[in-house]
Amino acid sequence: MALKLIRHVGSITASTLGDDAAHGLALGKLGQSNVFRINEFGGQDVFIKVTDSDTGTATGDITNPDTLRRLNAYIGTIGNMEYLLPEHALNRLRTSLMKVGLSFGEIPAMEGMNGSFDLPLTRFGGRFGKDENTPSDEFINDDGISHIIEGGLALKINYEMSPKNNSCRVFAKIA
Repeated sequence: MALKLIRHVGSITASTLGDDAAHGLALGKLGQSNVFRINEFGGQDVFIKVTDSDTGTATGDITNPDTLRRLNAYIGTIGNMEYLLPEHALNRLRTSLMKVGLSFGEIPAMEGMNGSFDLPLTRFGGRFGKDENTPSDEFINDDGISHIIEGGLALKINYEMSPKNNSCRVFAKIA
């Protein structure tokens, strides 16, 4: 596979690359089609954290109440539309949540004129492995959220079918 440099946005220069040194590079406005690739530099691991330019918070920071409120406002807009297939609404929602590292499992059958159910969320596919507190004969295998937020998070779904045209409205909230 060949890669092509589209635009060089700058370089990070520093006299020290120690663990306690902080360096930054302004990449400008991030758009939906922007892709950034970060390489190892001088034997040091380099990472990038994408943040909201207005608030300075990471878009997937579920521990921040403001971020969760913004996510719920965005998710809430799904209730403004009617869908012929309610699963289509949840698949669109799945795609949107995956952009911030959240996902959920299989969608149950939506039968009847209305109903509700919860879909447990996972963050970045969950965690598997060991940390500094894991005994040698055990592994961590969780949702990637419950170690940060007690009990984890779930996507609360309510749906109602219209008897007039068999369309469906879906309402969702992360709680």
